[in-house]
Amino acid sequence: MPQPRFTTEQLEELNILCLYNLDTTQEGIKVHSSAAPEAIAAAGRLYAKGLVTQADGGYMTPLGREAAQHAQDLLGLLAPVDLTT
Repeated sequence: MPQPRFTTEQLEELNILCLYNLDTTQEGIKVHSSAAPEAIAAAGRLYAKGLVTQADGGYMTPLGREAAQHAQDLLGLLAPVDLTT
């Protein structure tokens, strides 16, 4: 049985979720049409999944806020560790 792995698309979605400011619900993001095609597509997928309010980002939905919290927590857990000390 193959090991589960994040797909490229899921990693792109996680990167978008990590852009959100979790300190406020009044701040959204906008993925501009000049952004990388992967970022534009990721924002669209997050919208289709009900995690953000607009296809180009917008605000987080309650589910999106929860997903962003998990994504940002995971990013923190996976941060490089300084093994020289």
